Amino acid sequence: MTKNLLLLSSSRVGDTGYLEHALPLIESFLLELNLIVSPKDKQNSPSTAHKKFLFIPYAGISISFDVYQTMLKEAMKDLAIEVISIHESADKVQAIRECDGIMTGGGNTFSLLNSLYELELIDPIRKAVSNGTPYIGWSAGSNIAAPSIKTTNDMPIVEPPSFEALDLIPWQINPHYLDGNPLGHNGETRQQRIEEFLMVNPDKKVIGIPEGTALKWQNNQLNFIGKRDGFLFTNGCKTSFDSNSNLNRLLK
Repeated sequence: MTKNLLLLSSSRVGDTGYLEHALPLIESFLLELNLIVSPKDKQNSPSTAHKKFLFIPYAGISISFDVYQTMLKEAMKDLAIEVISIHESADKVQAIRECDGIMTGGGNTFSLLNSLYELELIDPIRKAVSNGTPYIGWSAGSNIAAPSIKTTNDMPIVEPPSFEALDLIPWQINPHYLDGNPLGHNGETRQQRIEEFLMVNPDKKVIGIPEGTALKWQNNQLNFIGKRDGFLFTNGCKTSFDSNSNLNRLLK
């Protein structure tokens, strides 16, 4: 069965509100999957049942899971979906099996992955998404869709049993990718960090997705979405691609 993934670089762009820039992308993604109805169709069928989306908030460190859930509910209110946080579920595996979609928020990638290992949720999530359950992630939530979290920007504030992640996609991701060197910055750039990873892992590929952009894998099509260029890194090579580029070659 085809996978349905929307992997966002970030929850905000500049001074926009929480997921404000991403809402049209999420809406389009869900409309194509017939999980929500358009405003016009909603008027004709006001009794349409809301689909249940399971929120995974474990990347949150400086925010409580309850507050995080409230933030997401507020951001998603115009989409008429029901947001349920997994931290409130007594049977978390069953919640994954029964939901209509999964949303994983940003924060600290190491903490997120560590929680998924502790709660034994890696395999259930992987199985659900592989069987067609839509997955929407941003920042850390996008990082864990890769084979590993080795290209995250986060500090390892906790130590997961492994860096291996959900392995929903065959390449690494670097969210919040910033091209170039900020004025006055004397540390390694994002590009240098990624190149170091590829020197040690020469058979891997890394996609740098700047804030405001996303990768959408739907109907066996992989597309890059956003108003900035994205970047593909292989060992010794960096190539750019612009908005709405088809990246099906990376699915082979």
